[in-house]
Amino acid sequence: MSAAPLSRRALGRAVLARQLLAERATMTVLEAVEHLVGLQAQAPKPPYFGLWSRLAGFDPEELSRLLQEREVVRIGVMRGTVHLISARDAVQLRPLTQPVYERGLRSSRHGKALGGLDPRKVTDAARELLAQGPRTPKELAAGLGPRWPEIDPDELSMTARYLLPLVQLPPRGLWGRSGGPVLDTAESWLGRPLAVEPCVETVVLRYLAAFGPASVRDAQTWSGLTRLSEVLERLRPQLRVFRDEGGTELFDLPDAPRPAPDTPLPARFIAEYDNLVLSHADRTRLMDEEVRASLASRNGQVPGTVLLDGRVRGTWKADTSRKTSARLTVTTFGPLSKREQAELEEEGEHLLRFTAGDDRPRTVVFEETP
Repeated sequence: MSAAPLSRRALGRAVLARQLLAERATMTVLEAVEHLVGLQAQAPKPPYFGLWSRLAGFDPEELSRLLQEREVVRIGVMRGTVHLISARDAVQLRPLTQPVYERGLRSSRHGKALGGLDPRKVTDAARELLAQGPRTPKELAAGLGPRWPEIDPDELSMTARYLLPLVQLPPRGLWGRSGGPVLDTAESWLGRPLAVEPCVETVVLRYLAAFGPASVRDAQTWSGLTRLSEVLERLRPQLRVFRDEGGTELFDLPDAPRPAPDTPLPARFIAEYDNLVLSHADRTRLMDEEVRASLASRNGQVPGTVLLDGRVRGTWKADTSRKTSARLTVTTFGPLSKREQAELEEEGEHLLRFTAGDDRPRTVVFEETP
């Protein structure tokens, strides 16, 4: 059954409610990671900031503990990027998104560097090496190189990293600690096999629960998968169907939250690479097109963003390298009212306390883009 069109403002409030950004949630860290269907995590720290902005009383050591106890893992899944997801989700999502990696390798310079070599031979050899123990990317290259001396060993290592379900092991990704990627297969690290027939319908329903209402193109943008129109057609009888202001069909769970367009929203600092700003083809529910273009033009980097009244209004960067002070720079895309600046300053001081972990003096500085 179709309903009246949903405005951008209504869509923005719907997604922020589901993203736990309209009000900090009291669920556990593991529950939040699973509700969000993971957090993008090619850099170690963003998942911690992402959960801090969403959970009341978030303790970063709890997420570190879950990584060490193998309850959550860092692994490539949606869109061909590293995510922090639960172990339960890893065994479903990695095989489901395998076509994304196969397609990505074929179109990349790494795939072309193989010449006519069958990439399956490379992955078979890499599995043999990893069966002897975890490897860094360089160690993987060193082990693979002698088998095909005519090919750059780093390209062989990259082929294995594209096509195998590899987990990045701790201390990579732990709060307050560092370490380069050390790789093991998901099956070995988790002690369980990957799903043979993962259910795409279940994953699409979970996407709608965390990101809806959404179009077919939105779901494909989030996942990197194709032909999801067929999946949503199969699901249509159990979904509500809306349209946006441009007439695009949007699918949603019948009982999912859709707050009123005038629902007040707090100021929020959104993490770098956060799925909130990456998981829709049409992002006008959260930002103007000029803002989207600005964020997309930063050499593949996705900065931390600032939300005011549910809209992306700027970016942020924290500097806690000085032992005597902590500084947060907020760069806005236009002027702020005194009330908006005060909201961001208060929330920004909480952010600095979280990232610095102490009571050193904290300063929030505002700049405006030219």
